[in-house]
Amino acid sequence: MKKNYLGALFLCMSLGYFDAQELLWQRDIKSSTQDFLSQITTTIDGQYLITGSSIQAKGQLQEANSQKPNTGYEFHLVKLDQQGNQAWEKYFSGGNHDYLSSTVSTQDGGFLISGTSFSGKGGDKKDDSKGGSDIWLIRLNEFGDELWQRTLGTSADEEAKSVIQTTDLGFFVVGDIQKPGSKDVLLTKLDKDGKIQSEIIISGCGVDEAQKLIPTMDGGALLGMYSRSGVCDVKQLAGAPKPSSETIYSKKTENYGEGDFWVIKLDKNGKIQWEKNYGGKGDDHLRTLALTSGGYIIGGESRSEKSGNKTVGIEEGTDLWLIALDNNGNEQWQKSYNLGNRDVLMGMSSIHSADDKETKGLLIGGFTQAEGRIQENDETFWLLYIDSQGNEKWRKHVKGESRQREERLSDLKLNRDGSIILAGTSAEESGKENWKIVKLGDKQVDQLIEKYDIKIYPNPVSDYAYVEIGFKDVKEVEILLYDMSGRQLQNLKTKNKVTKINTQALIQGAYLVTIKTDAGKTASAKLIKK
Repeated sequence: MKKNYLGALFLCMSLGYFDAQELLWQRDIKSSTQDFLSQITTTIDGQYLITGSSIQAKGQLQEANSQKPNTGYEFHLVKLDQQGNQAWEKYFSGGNHDYLSSTVSTQDGGFLISGTSFSGKGGDKKDDSKGGSDIWLIRLNEFGDELWQRTLGTSADEEAKSVIQTTDLGFFVVGDIQKPGSKDVLLTKLDKDGKIQSEIIISGCGVDEAQKLIPTMDGGALLGMYSRSGVCDVKQLAGAPKPSSETIYSKKTENYGEGDFWVIKLDKNGKIQWEKNYGGKGDDHLRTLALTSGGYIIGGESRSEKSGNKTVGIEEGTDLWLIALDNNGNEQWQKSYNLGNRDVLMGMSSIHSADDKETKGLLIGGFTQAEGRIQENDETFWLLYIDSQGNEKWRKHVKGESRQREERLSDLKLNRDGSIILAGTSAEESGKENWKIVKLGDKQVDQLIEKYDIKIYPNPVSDYAYVEIGFKDVKEVEILLYDMSGRQLQNLKTKNKVTKINTQALIQGAYLVTIKTDAGKTASAKLIKK
């Protein structure tokens, strides 16, 4: 992939009848092939990892990891700092096509990446194929160096979908198992070193596809799936390929139409606590999930009128459909939204109070795919903000510094300071998918974020702490660490909003962190070493 990183831009975008958003910066990563962007991951220190799949140009085959040439798709990772400058770039591949699907930022500042591999042992891949395509996991440190890798799968074809880290520092990994005429979901629980703790096949005896996995407050997870299956008898799965530990969960809820939303709540050990199925008579496709202070939001696209257990209709083409659930899976409300032709939901971020006890609203992102004649705002990134009850407050289309022929949002994240980062593809011409990364400052979102001068997390701390600065319009900050006798232990200067400090050498007890800005502002907070 040919790189072209544009400089930082500070300007305002015209967004129709809404107040202007500030375009903080944009990065365009140019390509001469049809590359795929899967996700943007924010790190604990406020940086960004952009991940997807690329075919490297012939002159660049020996770049990045200095791996041996590969003519297929490879895992492609680009890390950007808080100002949008490239920190590093990595490629990982075997000898065949490898597609990166999902990434999670780990609590130690590194990453776990998950993708689908058609490769056997060779190149960067250290394990033999399990049979067909497999799920390929690579654990990285903050600099992109490999710590360990695992290959998961059965004798059938697997496709990686989503990965999260759990409160015990282990991981849940989910993907699909393709069988003749059907598809099941494979859920694997790993410890922090990648050792398999449990595996389970989830099936409706038809076509069921994993879409999204998010961590829950109790250390478990919520799994969202697109289901075209009804109630399933486990005996029907007798001939299914099984993972190393034979565990099968069969669907207990009936479908309402062509395709439905199917969600399952898992405890911290991967045991299923409850499941819910939502749909109308048409095709309803779950895309993503979000955690709220009182439960969950499940969302996707719908082609169904009011029917089944769907209580809202559609306006045009394919509309967005959101359902709010409490912690036990009980429905709170349903809402439908229309932006044009075929509205595709790609990401959601909750806006929480400072103590995380209240969800103020939800920021939703996606794109509208043209079905027939292209309207003005089709094939453009859009943002939708709703309050905690699902009432729409505003919608905006985001063009950034320029708009190409076809632009499709892949992911979005809301930063703690109220800024928004969006990542997607932008096609100058068919088959050449550039990566487009946009960071926005939004006055309306900023008003919803509770203000602070300094935050320290995690607190208490063991090895490393992160100091987050809330002051705006600051160019440089001095961070000082004192013990409780007033003795200065550390002193560093930074231009970043979030800075990592080493606390490994500190003895157990209380310390004081003080920040001093170039504008003469100061703030302090207590740090506890455990």
